[in-house]
Amino acid sequence: MELNYILIIFTPLLAFLSTAFIILLEIVFSVRINSKLSALLVVGLTSISTTLSLKLFYLKSFATTAPMDYWFNLKYSPWASFLWSGQVDMFSGPFLLRWGVSFDALSITMLLVITFVSLLVQVYAIEYMSHDLSRTRFVGYLGLFVFFMLVLVTSDNFAQLFIGWEGVGLVSYLLINFWFTRVEAARSALKAVGVNKFGDYALVMAMVFIFYLFGTLDYDEVFYFAQFNLDFTVDLFGYSTRAVTLICFFLLVAAVGKSAQLGLHTWLPDAMEGPTPVSALIHAATMVTAGVYLLVRCSPLLEHSPVVLALTAVIGVTTALFGASTALCQNDLKKVIAYSTCSQLGYMVCACGLSAYSAAMFHLTTHAFFKALLFLCAGSVIHAMADEQDMRKMGGLAKILPFTYVAMLIGSLSLGGFPFLAGFYSKDLILELAASTHTYLGLYIFVVGTLGAVFTTLYSVRLIMLTFLTKTNAFRGVIEKAHDAPLLMALPLLILSILSVVGGWLLKPIFISSKGEFNFNFWNASIYVDCHNYLMRTDLHLLAPAIKNIPTLAVFSSFCIAAFFYAFFSSKGASFLLRDQYLPSYFRRESFINTQSLLKEAYYFLNKKWYFDIIYSSYLVKNFYLFCYTFIFKSIDRGVLNFLIWPFGVDVVLFIVGLGKRMHRGLIYTYLLLFLLAISLMIIFFLEI
Repeated sequence: MELNYILIIFTPLLAFLSTAFIILLEIVFSVRINSKLSALLVVGLTSISTTLSLKLFYLKSFATTAPMDYWFNLKYSPWASFLWSGQVDMFSGPFLLRWGVSFDALSITMLLVITFVSLLVQVYAIEYMSHDLSRTRFVGYLGLFVFFMLVLVTSDNFAQLFIGWEGVGLVSYLLINFWFTRVEAARSALKAVGVNKFGDYALVMAMVFIFYLFGTLDYDEVFYFAQFNLDFTVDLFGYSTRAVTLICFFLLVAAVGKSAQLGLHTWLPDAMEGPTPVSALIHAATMVTAGVYLLVRCSPLLEHSPVVLALTAVIGVTTALFGASTALCQNDLKKVIAYSTCSQLGYMVCACGLSAYSAAMFHLTTHAFFKALLFLCAGSVIHAMADEQDMRKMGGLAKILPFTYVAMLIGSLSLGGFPFLAGFYSKDLILELAASTHTYLGLYIFVVGTLGAVFTTLYSVRLIMLTFLTKTNAFRGVIEKAHDAPLLMALPLLILSILSVVGGWLLKPIFISSKGEFNFNFWNASIYVDCHNYLMRTDLHLLAPAIKNIPTLAVFSSFCIAAFFYAFFSSKGASFLLRDQYLPSYFRRESFINTQSLLKEAYYFLNKKWYFDIIYSSYLVKNFYLFCYTFIFKSIDRGVLNFLIWPFGVDVVLFIVGLGKRMHRGLIYTYLLLFLLAISLMIIFFLEI
């Protein structure tokens, strides 16, 4: 049984090593090995991990004699050991950090999502990347990425989690920058790494304070002893702060960076420069969900910090509104789906802020299905349209790509929360839980979240209409050569389409109880909710039906309005709103309010992504570079340092360099003499000690 657990994690690593060996053979022996064989090898090894993950999920969910009632830990050899005196006497003593893996309900759920979606993406990539000469390198990167993601979600301590956390960041850079000859791809990869470093530093700070307080980084020990030291304070910059609040704040910042929440979201849309399978893997089901996983995993800490929980909920729901409204005015097909990812991740983070961790994991799982479907459908469209990504240059593809059209329609409706599809069950559950709190914060989340759902429906309809149903704006030569997805690309679309329809209906009884809370029979102790937060919400079956139906009615109404708009005004597009002849007389230019100008400003505001990129570039990045040039380079480097070493300092440096050059004469006895002198000095030094 233990071998099965190890195989789940290390078969993707074996896939990467196999592709690295194939590339090495090609370089050394100057032979060309069929890249399709290497891709099939990676798919075969990943399918082993996927099969074992499905088996574990089945045993945990349906089997009457589940082998893991609570969790299952495997401990291996230690890789750090020393004595430590913690701030609390009970934590002082020997510190031992072992390699270990944990298979509880939370890890098993993430294993299912990661391995299953990764397998479908790899099958899709066999055909999608068939004309790329570096397909072997690409599928190798995919395998390495899956390995680091599995290390992240199966670790039983923060140090091992950090290895997976940094590993997925490294491989995401390699995948985004896969076409490294493209300047935009290189810039986007560097931006992704740079922005994510803020979250990485925050995670390091959280680990430092955890170790400072408890003297350990193991989940079990930290989560157990945290409840006994809630009033322990830390002096930081002259202020006394509760240690648990400070730790939770740094964990939140780490999640904001990795899951592209408001403020640190700018890397995600630019990361669309990588191949489309990368977007489906990294930005739908794996890397961007690492931040949500971190929050859910650390629920025993977050539950003791109400301030951070409220901040988490506000950041999440505001990001949901930001992503949905921004996607409404984007024209790049992949960037629309990218901002949609930001929006849906906001709902998951918001659910964590409401202490509804099971709802966050439920939406994470269903989102992986329909968002991977949307990205892969977008890849099919781009593949058929000769790498064209601007939706304004598409249209009329429903008859040319019927299978892709139906699949993307299913994914878009599920994303919008259309009744009885996967997204309807998970996203509406979060809004209902917010309404059941009967607080001002819950009211804010419910209203803003519902508005975000309306915007989601609007841009989903816009995407379908501009890409498939309106009159085509593509070149004739492109239309004549366009074709639907081949078999290896169509098979993942078919599977994800089915899951986007029935996934919510199948998984809700497993993840959620009849009262709308987490199903303890499944989650056991992998999720912790404080009694006060649990009792704060009204049972969902007691919530007024009128309130529960508001999101559904809003989504259905916005769907009808958007469909009507594009059916009758598709030739004019959004510009008809900006022309006087389409406005009522009260709203024309001579009216008190210049509605035309307001609509233009609103469109520019959303099209320019709330001006985040402009503000960051014009004020932060530009001023930082200016500071580095004027102060560090001109004042310190060329000023102070040059003044201190001139004129004698330069001569001393040149003398030392020349002495070193004369010592390296290539004579072996000179090196032996220096070696013996160094050994003698070391012996004398240690004898003196």
